[in-house]
Amino acid sequence: MTDHQPQYTVLARRFRPQKFDDVVGQQHVGQSLRNAIAAGRVAHAYLFTGARGVGKTSTARIFAKALNCPNAVNGDPCNACDVCDAIGSGNDVDVLEIDGASNRGIDDIRQLRANVNVRSMRLPTKVYIIDEVHMLTKEAFNALLKTLEEPPPNVKFIFCTTEPNKVPDTILSRCQRFDFGTIASEGIQARLQEIAQAEGRDVDPEAIELVARRATGSMRDSQSLFDQLLAFGGDVIRTEDVHQLLGTAPDERLIQMLDAIIDGDRAQALGTLEAALNEGVQLASFSDQILQYLRDLLVTASGADSVPLTAVSERSRPRAKEQATRWGLQTVAAAMQIMAEAKAKMQRVNYGRALLELAIIRMTLLEDLEAVASLVRQLAQGGAAPALPAARPTRPAEPSTAESAKKKDDQPPQQITPPAPPRPVAPREEPPQPVTTSTATVVECTADSVDAFWAQFLVNAPDSIAAQLKNVSKVALVDGNLLEVTFPSNAEFKLKFCERPDTTKRLRDMAAELAGRPLSIRFQLAKADGKSAAPIAPPPNRQPAREKFAPNCLDEDQFVQNAVTVFGGKVEFVRAAPIQVIAVQSESDEDGPVDEDIED
Repeated sequence: MTDHQPQYTVLARRFRPQKFDDVVGQQHVGQSLRNAIAAGRVAHAYLFTGARGVGKTSTARIFAKALNCPNAVNGDPCNACDVCDAIGSGNDVDVLEIDGASNRGIDDIRQLRANVNVRSMRLPTKVYIIDEVHMLTKEAFNALLKTLEEPPPNVKFIFCTTEPNKVPDTILSRCQRFDFGTIASEGIQARLQEIAQAEGRDVDPEAIELVARRATGSMRDSQSLFDQLLAFGGDVIRTEDVHQLLGTAPDERLIQMLDAIIDGDRAQALGTLEAALNEGVQLASFSDQILQYLRDLLVTASGADSVPLTAVSERSRPRAKEQATRWGLQTVAAAMQIMAEAKAKMQRVNYGRALLELAIIRMTLLEDLEAVASLVRQLAQGGAAPALPAARPTRPAEPSTAESAKKKDDQPPQQITPPAPPRPVAPREEPPQPVTTSTATVVECTADSVDAFWAQFLVNAPDSIAAQLKNVSKVALVDGNLLEVTFPSNAEFKLKFCERPDTTKRLRDMAAELAGRPLSIRFQLAKADGKSAAPIAPPPNRQPAREKFAPNCLDEDQFVQNAVTVFGGKVEFVRAAPIQVIAVQSESDEDGPVDEDIED
């Protein structure tokens, strides 16, 4: 027989919190739940939200133990009885942990509703813990509503999710919500130090700090990474082991890169990148580090000394502050924007190194933006221009000899002399422009002259509107200021076109301008059995539509008139049978008429 080795349990499970105080960084949640248990004010449903690995499911288990532990003191479980052992290991039949991602359908919730009314086997309180509850379907949420609002008195629900915005408001309103924040780096470091001591391993504090920074606020991520580090390293684990495992560069390499960028030494900056890649640093990790270090410079340049650094350790803060002072806040912000754009593009292409090198060169080309902004402000105020800072020295393409280097050191640095500000010039006095008045012709509009007024109105109107009004049956002036326009009985489309609010307003304004006084317009159809008035002839100075063949009488063709009304144009020409080709040109067409084939 072959001896089987005992199965290894990962650190995240072996060192899982067993009481509220063990949940790092979530003391406010533990205190609230302890007080609710002590005061007998436990709600029927809770919602735990927050980032991954911050203790949501662990707190739910501790809460279930505190509700059912017979030896609980002040809301804390004893973690010594069989109830605490069964709940902590996830084997208790009355505390059910459900994965919302794999049990998300309405049938699963129906089964849950059927089991809710079943009495608990041995515990006073039955607890349902649904992890990733936002993965439930809409139908499943709706099926859960009534049970969630009025569950049996011995049933409690605990929902855990990383995306509370996907949970319906009807569910949120029935739960007490607790938000779990990200864990500070100091708290993660203390927990990892405890795990290292429990495992009997010698780990450099700098290595633990680096792992804690890499976890970005997630305790589970830090424990998983620390577990990998313990398996990778030897008896003594140093910072170099962490960098080799993660494929990252040490702090000194980042500082060296930014020194070269700030000095404008492009050759040194690209050489630093090449050296880092040859040492095993991953391109994606190094670009992340550069972006995070620019963020640290941004925070330092803003004077936020209490905000922790994310790319380098706190021991490197003085050097970061010196670099931020040399570069200036605006230049650091511009460099960070360049790097962020490059990082976003690197995720979608396979030539990431070229993009990173381009971003490095662009950052070396940045000038002192704060000095430039100060110069612009003083020039705008009419003051003397300040002296620009000396140009940053750049490394020559070829190495210089010792004599040329000595000669260069003996020469004083050259300064760029800014041009003198322009002398103010007195503004020229422009001659007064003559006031122009409107030369529009005013036509008298009375009951006797309404036909002449209407003819001039059609001359002034745009072609698209004149085409709808040129064959009206009758125009009359009613009550001295109301133009009553009558369309033939078969011109309903033209009537609807003119009755549009925007068209009516435009026609009313045109009529008032031509008459020199306010006028109103009303449109109506002639009666079908009555005699229509003779159509008003078009004005003599309007150009007739061009014809290729002798046109038929289209004024009575309802289909053609409807097409003209819809397209807002005019008839250009008519071709002979068997197919009439009628060209309708709109005012918005610039390439000439568009032919529409219309069967006769």
